[in-house]
Amino acid sequence: MRSTKTIHVISAHAEGEVGDVIVGGVAPPPGDTIWEQSRFIARDGALRNFVLNEPRGGVFRHVNLLVPPKDPRASAAFIIMEPEDTPPMSGSNSICVSTVLLDSGILPMTEPITEFILEAPGGLVPVRADCRDGKAQRIFVQNLPSFAQKLDAKLEVEGICTLTVDTAFGGDSFVMVDAAAMGFSLTADEAHDIAKLGARITKAATEAIGFHHPTNPDWRHFSFCLFAGPITRDAQGLRAGAAVAIQPGKVDRSPTGTALCARMAVLHARGQMGLADNLTTVSLIGSTFNGRILGTTTVGDIPAIRPEISGRAWITGTHQHMLDPDDPWPQGYRLSDTWGAR
Repeated sequence: MRSTKTIHVISAHAEGEVGDVIVGGVAPPPGDTIWEQSRFIARDGALRNFVLNEPRGGVFRHVNLLVPPKDPRASAAFIIMEPEDTPPMSGSNSICVSTVLLDSGILPMTEPITEFILEAPGGLVPVRADCRDGKAQRIFVQNLPSFAQKLDAKLEVEGICTLTVDTAFGGDSFVMVDAAAMGFSLTADEAHDIAKLGARITKAATEAIGFHHPTNPDWRHFSFCLFAGPITRDAQGLRAGAAVAIQPGKVDRSPTGTALCARMAVLHARGQMGLADNLTTVSLIGSTFNGRILGTTTVGDIPAIRPEISGRAWITGTHQHMLDPDDPWPQGYRLSDTWGAR
């Protein structure tokens, strides 16, 4: 086999959402911080296109690039590449990365608990892993500080009546709608409609409301739309369905860790969730993430929570992505049947 490049990947998924990890074949991008390196990846596009576009990728795939950490407190760093964004943080991807680091032996595993710090583009995220028989059984991630931005905002979406939405940051930016009010029961057969409607709501929210992060002026858009199910309470705590529409039009197979943090921030802002509570969110395929609020803080001058999320991930295989010098599509390709209209 001949190839002008070979990229080594360990594939994984966290509660159903694919989060592959590049472990070799790619030099660290330029930049003095992990955020600056992620901005180079976003602007340049070459690596994103190679691993996310067809025939190697698809709308279902996220890919994470391992890079040396910039902060001496961190054991590893990663840059997240989602279908349309290169975000500050991702819950499912951080769980995939942590699992790959431990299960593959890149970082040493100590049973029954291994602790280390990951450096995401948005900052440091402490990780605790429950480990048994050489496997990271459950990953706990202390996510970036999360905050509610607007509560009960009015949003006009073309072709839809005026919506009442919340906006929040949970490591990434969200516009949140009441799933039941939109006519959804959050079942698997609704995925197509949720994906398409969510993409429209996300676009409309960015244009009409806009997102502002007080300490990261680069992030000025909404990445996702969360269709939030009703909150119930039982002996184990709070529980709710969740479906997150990801650009250009797919539904997260996991319950979305950053969405869980964003929703906890909104619930805390409304006085509906405290430090003694935990929240379990359930995806369209029945997988779950658990979340709790460790404490409060501020982001700039905005009140925020310190959230922790947990979930499971599994390695699904290893790949060597190659480029034949005669391949007429070296950067891959996208078609609107799955990638959405441009």
